[in-house]
Amino acid sequence: MEKVIYIIPTPIGNLEDITLRAIRLLKESDLVLAEDTRVTKKLFNHYSISTKMQSHHAFNEHKKIDSIINQINQGVKVSLVSDAGSPAISDPGHLIIRECIKNNIIVQCLPGATAFVPALIQSGLPCDRFMFEGFLPVKKGRTKRLLDLLNNTKTTVIYESPHKILKTLSELKKLCPDRDVVVLKELTKIYENSYRGTVKEVYEAVKASTIKGEFVIVLSASK
Repeated sequence: MEKVIYIIPTPIGNLEDITLRAIRLLKESDLVLAEDTRVTKKLFNHYSISTKMQSHHAFNEHKKIDSIINQINQGVKVSLVSDAGSPAISDPGHLIIRECIKNNIIVQCLPGATAFVPALIQSGLPCDRFMFEGFLPVKKGRTKRLLDLLNNTKTTVIYESPHKILKTLSELKKLCPDRDVVVLKELTKIYENSYRGTVKEVYEAVKASTIKGEFVIVLSASK
């Protein structure tokens, strides 16, 4: 009996951005671990997937790992998804993947949707070498981390929420107002938009816009 967990990326916005293999495995699974079952239910309804779901997020994953490992060892076919994109990329997933490896369970990770790749490519900034930062620290170590990023000699990709996008851009404006940056909003969704220019120019443009949805900041390298 093969013991395996499937790591399945889900669309970051447009529900068509999912592979045929991902849909098949989600239908064939006995159990899908979902960051928020209410969010994943919309995807399931769209593709007529009726597989049982169980919540698996940052606040309960430590408590549920032993149970999940036991189920996989007993032959239950388990898949893991996050609300959007690839699990473990700025989302829960690393812990269960690590424990599966420790328990000799095969981890099969499907390729698929993630926000930073299309953001990086369409930014027009060099993407042969880049650094993915994900979300910045909320408080402790935030300023030091920003200063480290500004000295980076590669293009840097940062995720940001609508609640903190202006704060982050304001901090960058104080530190490097003339650095080139591209900010992308609501990737793959109806109101997708991008803002290009210097940090100072982009800050003003985003400030004047409707602050809604998730953002990706692509910052040019230090010269």
